[in-house]
Amino acid sequence: MLEVTDLGCVRGDRRLFSDVNFTLSSGSYLQVQGPNGSGKTSLLRLICGLLTPSEGDVRWQGANIHSLGEDYFTSLSYIGHRNGLKEELSPDENLRFTSGLAGIAVSRAEAKRTLAIMGLAGREHLPARLLSEGQRRRTALARLMTCETSLWVLDEVLTSLDSSAVRFVTSLLEEHLNKGGIAVVATHHELDLSANSYQQLNLAS
Repeated sequence: MLEVTDLGCVRGDRRLFSDVNFTLSSGSYLQVQGPNGSGKTSLLRLICGLLTPSEGDVRWQGANIHSLGEDYFTSLSYIGHRNGLKEELSPDENLRFTSGLAGIAVSRAEAKRTLAIMGLAGREHLPARLLSEGQRRRTALARLMTCETSLWVLDEVLTSLDSSAVRFVTSLLEEHLNKGGIAVVATHHELDLSANSYQQLNLAS
């Protein structure tokens, strides 16, 4: 269970948001919306423990995330609006490297199969810097097919994807939720998900 209580965020001399509250249990999905500059990315980074809140706290399975350390970080997968790829590495190398950092060994054969499913067959050995934005995004999202985490935190991950790729990522989310996972997604797309619990949070309101 993920619990956010009275969460606030101040960056510099500007307050982005305050009094954000929500609880997500197994199979739950939260869609975060709001205009640019409203604090969507900051909220997601707070949930991931990458920023410290101005007030309030984030709890995972009843404990403050900052007290859990690696036990929390190994429970979540975060994909930001930047793809987080190493430019000189290929999709194959990026996928196996990031999976390895998460403690998951992915073989070359498994990486090749995964990247083919993501529509990258024939491009898996090209340096990431040579890929289109859509291909780079698909490479980043391939991590979701190899991870074993229960909490997904995704920041505008559907940007640069065509309609077929959006449908595929939606199906990945659906499968994750059906297995009891939790997802927090900042996106302007309306996703048709049959989650046990669907919530929306608009930071502009």
